[in-house]
Amino acid sequence: MPPRLGVNVDHVATLRQARRATYPDPVAAAQLAELAGADQITIHLREDRRHIQDRDLRILRQTVSTRLNLEMAATAEMVKIAYDVKPDQCTLVPERREELTTEGGLDVAGGRDHVRKIVRTLRDADVLVSVFVDPDVDQVRAAHRVEAQVVEIHTGRYCDARLPGDQRRELTRIIDAVRAAAKLGLAVAAGHGLNYRNAAPVAGIPEIEEFNIGHAIVARAVLVGMERAVREMRELLAEGARAGGR
Repeated sequence: MPPRLGVNVDHVATLRQARRATYPDPVAAAQLAELAGADQITIHLREDRRHIQDRDLRILRQTVSTRLNLEMAATAEMVKIAYDVKPDQCTLVPERREELTTEGGLDVAGGRDHVRKIVRTLRDADVLVSVFVDPDVDQVRAAHRVEAQVVEIHTGRYCDARLPGDQRRELTRIIDAVRAAAKLGLAVAAGHGLNYRNAAPVAGIPEIEEFNIGHAIVARAVLVGMERAVREMRELLAEGARAGGR
């Protein structure tokens, strides 16, 4: 069975915020993505509100017909917002104001008590909780200890690798982390930097149930439209899954 595709519409909002305009609307983009077969809509409400705004989150909670996954920093402000809005899933991610995009996984092992408290609060609100971590077995084990239900593996280093040997090494790290998570009973997702050229080998890892992909799909949508961009990514993931024997 092919993995689920979560479409991140943050960069639709990035384009809108470049002019502080009312368009393009990430809500409309999410609707088109769902029509094209997206299994989930993912957004990151950042503390500096550089792209997705609070209003976007509220409207998407009302209009998304599949699942809404809210990426968020592990802060009291974001926990309160999530507790009020109640997305289907929250993914805890690291966040630095000066970064262009999320640069790595959350240090769950180093902040175990803090992360556990947030996970429990969100789970008490009947929200599924995921943690975004580097492909590191120790971080995966820490995710299990804080009682997260899902672990999303950061694929950025694999995607950034230029030499075939480096890419193979990073793919092996992903596979090891994914298998460790599955053995612990965690659901497994993956994302960050995946595009139409590099996603297929990762899609062949049978334990990965879900991919969250944003920039590549939105960039492709600028040229061919959101529905076609989503369909093409779904087909690519399905082909990768078949090649991996899933």
